[in-house]
Amino acid sequence: MRLPFFYGWVVVAVAFVTMAVGVNARTVFSLLFPPILEEFRWERGLTAGAFAIGFMISAVGAPFLGVLMDKKGPRWMLSLGVVLVGGGMAGASFITEPWHLYLTLGFLVSGGSVALAYTGHALFLPNWFVRRRSFAAGIAFSGVGIGSIVIFPWLQGVIVARGWRYACVAVAILVFGLIPLIMLQYRRPQDLGLVPDGDTAAHAADAARAHPANVVDPVWAAVEWTPARAMKTARFWWLAVAFFSGLWAWYAVQVHQTRYLIDVGFDSTTAALALGLVPFMGIAGQIALGHFSDRMGREMGWTLGAGGFALCYVFLLAMRDHPSQAALYAMVIAQGLLGYGLASVFAAVPAELFQGKRYATIFGALNSSAVAGGGVAPWVTGAIYDLTGTYAPAWWLSIGFCLVSIACIWIAAPRKVRAVAGRVRRVPG
Repeated sequence: MRLPFFYGWVVVAVAFVTMAVGVNARTVFSLLFPPILEEFRWERGLTAGAFAIGFMISAVGAPFLGVLMDKKGPRWMLSLGVVLVGGGMAGASFITEPWHLYLTLGFLVSGGSVALAYTGHALFLPNWFVRRRSFAAGIAFSGVGIGSIVIFPWLQGVIVARGWRYACVAVAILVFGLIPLIMLQYRRPQDLGLVPDGDTAAHAADAARAHPANVVDPVWAAVEWTPARAMKTARFWWLAVAFFSGLWAWYAVQVHQTRYLIDVGFDSTTAALALGLVPFMGIAGQIALGHFSDRMGREMGWTLGAGGFALCYVFLLAMRDHPSQAALYAMVIAQGLLGYGLASVFAAVPAELFQGKRYATIFGALNSSAVAGGGVAPWVTGAIYDLTGTYAPAWWLSIGFCLVSIACIWIAAPRKVRAVAGRVRRVPG
């Protein structure tokens, strides 16, 4: 049976729900962090290291995830993520030793969630859209915000009433419930006799031409990109550094935010609410920044997103001496409304530079750098706190990574390969 022309939006809707559960299953580590510290009295660097080691392991596995996508498609990849994350959350309820923490919340949850989160979906969602690539990704990724505003306050209530171990089991049940939905996902519209954007003949004919209207550099666009060819280009490595730095900024704050807010004087309920509000604000941020980057360019979108994280760290530094509600909500807005918008651009840039049959494998290789940044950041941030007794040096370091990320995305210059929809009219015919 032929699927309807709008099936790309079904793919987006399923991704929305999968992200709502899959990403927040990983982010819940920030809620579990304080009660685990209180129960076991482990050092913060040691405890946060579980999240970091899982991310580092997923960095090694990211290229293989891309290969799995190219060979088997999204249903295999997403199913693998469900098994790893669901099993890890269930096993976390039995933690008594540090190695248990590293195996469950680290290796299985943090490591396995890469298949259910931004990275996994970025391997195939860009195939379904061209003109609305970032906008569609922004809608799909905004599911994280809906999930967080519902899941985090609820889980915090479970932690207070029943303990963090019950909360782990509850998350495991949610994750395993995704299995029927992910069976609806497909790698690309062409496999089903459809075309990107749900288009009909006119746009499909343009896409089939040797040099579609949005191509700025026909020579680059004509290359049949393989991982080996991509890695020989400077653009690949500038993008790798941009991804590493951007994910550093993202996860340094995400893992340590709840503990930091409690340290500076906020109660645990307020800290948990702030953690949930960030991705909730990201709903608007990801959709709006995705649309903005489709009109104004990926570099502009990335600059706003990374700039939002830099501003978030400025407010965190300000709260050290003045922990006001105004500063708290300003931090949430900067991090969620702007910073989380990076996700929608993150999915689009590699597709425009290295579009082709091996895109998922190339993206998997690039993502090793991104995941490495997200994995190392929480551990280094915790280690800096253990060494200095303050998060301030770590926050300043993260601001520096934001600036590096912005510079690298401009040097990689996706605008010089393919124009976004809002700039196509400026491309010479």
